[in-house]
Amino acid sequence: MGEFTINKEKVLQALGTVQEPDLKQDLVTLNMIQDIEIGVNQVKFTVILTTPACPLKELIKRLCVEAIHTHLNPDVEVIVNLTSNVTSIRPLGSALIPGVKNVIAISSGKGGVGKSTVTANLAMALHRSGASVGIIDADISGPSIPLMFGAENMQPTITPRNGKNYINPIRQYGIKMISIGFLTPADSAVVWRGPMASQALKQFFGDTDWGDLDYLLIDLPPGTSDIHLTLVQTVPVTGAIIVTTPQKVALADAVKGMSMFRQPQINVPILGVIENMAWFTPEELPDSKYHIFGKGGGQSLADKFDVPLLGQIPLVQGIREAGDEGRPAVMDVNPIVNDAFRHAAEGLAQQVAIRNATKEKTQMVEIQA
Repeated sequence: MGEFTINKEKVLQALGTVQEPDLKQDLVTLNMIQDIEIGVNQVKFTVILTTPACPLKELIKRLCVEAIHTHLNPDVEVIVNLTSNVTSIRPLGSALIPGVKNVIAISSGKGGVGKSTVTANLAMALHRSGASVGIIDADISGPSIPLMFGAENMQPTITPRNGKNYINPIRQYGIKMISIGFLTPADSAVVWRGPMASQALKQFFGDTDWGDLDYLLIDLPPGTSDIHLTLVQTVPVTGAIIVTTPQKVALADAVKGMSMFRQPQINVPILGVIENMAWFTPEELPDSKYHIFGKGGGQSLADKFDVPLLGQIPLVQGIREAGDEGRPAVMDVNPIVNDAFRHAAEGLAQQVAIRNATKEKTQMVEIQA
């Protein structure tokens, strides 16, 4: 090929031909290329992804290598270092939860669809990808996050700072969490009136030291309630996920939940649908799918609202057993479970990145007098 000098400008020109598949702009325009180093017959650079859970990271890496080989030199060695910086539409340093980049509401129309199980395992899958994750368990009817993380007997501590007492979230398996369940004795029935529960949720945002988080997942009660309204009035919500099971009753209720977030005065983007208990797979027959609750319901709900189906979680005995034993199922080695939740977490992270790049900021809902 003769003498050919590679310099940083030429590397940037070559990489300027690589489109980020989701954001539909090139990597250079998106400021995703850093630390270009030119060595002897070698090009080295870093690509900053929008999330560590990017499902397209290997594709982006391959496209970068091909661009250098096509536009500069087919024989040069290309070393692509992948890192990530999770995007946000929240102004960091804002008064409430200043270090939290994305607030994700996890909602369902009806109870019993496994919303807390999905929340716990999504959190673990995101954490395993390298993201920093927190959970607020705002489900007053059954705060099950402490149980699923084996933390039901733990008590949050308080740290005074600048004349104010801050709650320290419980940290378990790398996830920071706070729950209404931590505030009440485990086996006593506490009747939470709407205003009390709403006040507790406000404290979870305003009086809790969350530090820096990429994703803060909010496990909401079923249906639409005071808690949902308090959430959207207290912090700007990046987006919501709807959890449903395939059967018609669950889908009918899920439609109401989605419609609430889409009301003009609330206007929280729906990031997608997760279909839980999509089919039953016995552990001894990992390739079998028994559609106990019907089939295709999650997809039809996603289609109706024109949002993605982020994942389908099978009904596997190990998921229930792990939750009852106090550890999210993702921590076990069942590949069916791990793949399902990893896929859903990657889909969620992908939709958050697209949403942050393309949609207006979510405004807090003003309380109408």
